[in-house]
Amino acid sequence: MNRRTLILATILSPFLFNSKSYSRELIPIHVYKDPNCGCCNEWIKILKTEGFNVTSENMFSTDLVQFKIKNNIPVNMVSCHTAKVDNYLIEGHVPSYDIKSLVNKQVDAIGLAVPEMPYGSPGMGPEHKREAYDVFLINKDGTTTIFNSYDANG
Repeated sequence: MNRRTLILATILSPFLFNSKSYSRELIPIHVYKDPNCGCCNEWIKILKTEGFNVTSENMFSTDLVQFKIKNNIPVNMVSCHTAKVDNYLIEGHVPSYDIKSLVNKQVDAIGLAVPEMPYGSPGMGPEHKREAYDVFLINKDGTTTIFNSYDANG
């Protein structure tokens, strides 16, 4: 490569290549949780290792319940924590893969939920011993559909 080619490539490279496609930006997510909930903290640790920039806010039970109601989380989808990511709500121990999939697909929905706290879901014990569970898509009309399913493992 001669000097002229090197200089031209250096000048044009920001225009030819989208820097976002080569950088690994962390996905911002904000978690609303009970201050005494250990499994919420475990879920947060997992998100941090899987490409999320996690912030959190402690809320006591009554405030957290009111937050869920105000944000249209169906009662049968409730779990221990709620998160906001890219205009979506994430309820419970949703795997990071499903959160990223939702954000990338830009689905027209409220968000995702893993109701209750299934054993072996992220933050709820070892995945190699998990029970079967579903990740639900919460539609804007309040209905839910299965977004992804995880078989029992072990």
